[in-house]
Amino acid sequence: MEARCKVCVTGASGYIASLLINKLLAKGYTVHATLRDLKDESKVGLLKSFPQSQDKLVLFQADIYNSVDFEPAIKGCEFVFHVATPLIHEPASQFKDITEASLAGSESIAMYCKKAGTVKRLIYTGSVVSASPRRVDGIGFNDVMDETCWTPLNDSLAYLYHDAYLKDYIYSKTVTEKYMLSCGNNENGGRLEVVTLLCGAVGGDTLQSFTPGSVAICISHITENAMGRKSLQFVQEFLGKIPLVHVDDVCEAHIFCMESTSSINGRFLCASSYVSLKEIANHYVLHYPEFTVNQEWAKEGYEVGVNKAM
Repeated sequence: MEARCKVCVTGASGYIASLLINKLLAKGYTVHATLRDLKDESKVGLLKSFPQSQDKLVLFQADIYNSVDFEPAIKGCEFVFHVATPLIHEPASQFKDITEASLAGSESIAMYCKKAGTVKRLIYTGSVVSASPRRVDGIGFNDVMDETCWTPLNDSLAYLYHDAYLKDYIYSKTVTEKYMLSCGNNENGGRLEVVTLLCGAVGGDTLQSFTPGSVAICISHITENAMGRKSLQFVQEFLGKIPLVHVDDVCEAHIFCMESTSSINGRFLCASSYVSLKEIANHYVLHYPEFTVNQEWAKEGYEVGVNKAM
């Protein structure tokens, strides 16, 4: 197998990151993978079960809430995939919320990328929730949804958030992405190529022993998962349509951004389809008649044009 460079992947046990690592190992890359707890046998065992892991996988303990841990994992790498994101706040930490924690962790990771002297490109796993085409006043949508859209971080969208967790997550992803992009345009000293991939609702296969949260949301029409359906409804109201993407495409997009020999910088939407709740329901009815779909869950939604999706 052709010798490849070293790359770092944060949040290694997650849905996207674990599949990404498996693909990178299969392509011959040496992967520095970070986990919050190397004593967690279920997560360590999953990663060590991958082909090529014995020779090509190096595990590091690192936590967004203690971001100095990331320096040894990044050292010597040519590319860094920052996939990890805090989902549940640790009240005992020095941070007031997950936005502060995510931002501090990302600042440290960007700093260590520059300090290493070997990192060519930093690829951040973002979310489409940071690119809402909602107008700044919260009423209606802009004409299109594309990479120029930024979610308004003001009270104009407060009526859409059905819980504090959702608002915190959206603020966290938006603020963190803006900072990461600033590292790629010399705003924060030291030129570093930075790519942010704004992933839609991610579905598809998993290497994990449980159903990932995003997959559960994607299939909520046929499982009658009320919370999952509520999440899809929120996305439709927030973005106009529901962006969907297969996890394989997400991983391939990350790898493409790494392997591109041309200079690459900036943000890219990463979704293959933009559909409504009704369109999802009708797809199941038409193609999978063996499943029962609650027709009350199929409602027309807003429609927003999309200029570009990766």
